[in-house]
Amino acid sequence: MDLSRIVAGLALSAAIGTLGYRRGALAPSGVVGAIIVGTATFGFGGWAWGILVVGFFVSSSALSHWREGQKQALAEKFQKGHRRDLAQALANGGWGVILALAYAIRPGPALYVAFVGTMATVNADTWATELGVLGRSLPRLITTGRPVPVGTSGAISLVGTGAALAGAAFIGFLAAILAWPGAPLPSAIRLLPLAAASGLAGSLADSLLGATVQGIYYCDACGKETEQRVHRCGRTTRRLRGQRWCDNDVVNFLSAAVGGLVAIMLSMLII
Repeated sequence: MDLSRIVAGLALSAAIGTLGYRRGALAPSGVVGAIIVGTATFGFGGWAWGILVVGFFVSSSALSHWREGQKQALAEKFQKGHRRDLAQALANGGWGVILALAYAIRPGPALYVAFVGTMATVNADTWATELGVLGRSLPRLITTGRPVPVGTSGAISLVGTGAALAGAAFIGFLAAILAWPGAPLPSAIRLLPLAAASGLAGSLADSLLGATVQGIYYCDACGKETEQRVHRCGRTTRRLRGQRWCDNDVVNFLSAAVGGLVAIMLSMLII
């Protein structure tokens, strides 16, 4: 653990967080979350760790604003808007902080591999959400295969699955480039398929949790399904399925853990 690296991580994450706030990607509490995640990941893990966090944030924020008008009609379905808050920042980057801290205490390649898997998962899930809702055909619920409205928790589509794979591969591509100077080229290149596979697996786990465990509610006043306990109309919703304790942030945190575990298991085979 290097104090100068922590200071550098604080400065960089504060700058990125401020920029994200000005661009409408972060709520005020989200800036705090970005600073916590960025500083800890840079400081405890190192530059390779921190740059993967930056890659996730920049690419996901850019996609959240792409064709924003078309996505606006689906906003009432989601628990939160595109401005990420503290809970979302910790849900997406929490495992990165934990793994980076463990790495600072006792460095080991397995911890970095797990980190790549968690970041590939959260990036895959975000890309799938931001691009999957733009598909022309109805998605299907992962548990039953029946067609459901766009934006339904637990739904998957060809467009969304392809976007998830691309988002995971993007993290793998960055990880391979960052590992190249300090690792044999074949090992570095193998980080790309590892990230793609583990990120896709984590994203599918996210959909499965969304369809089974996540709390989903219904607004009787508007006649619409939503992730919100209080609908945008101001009315309290009633629970349709899932658990009250499990919201979208919890799902993201759990699915990131799945991606990290899958990455470790795959690393035993291909690295």
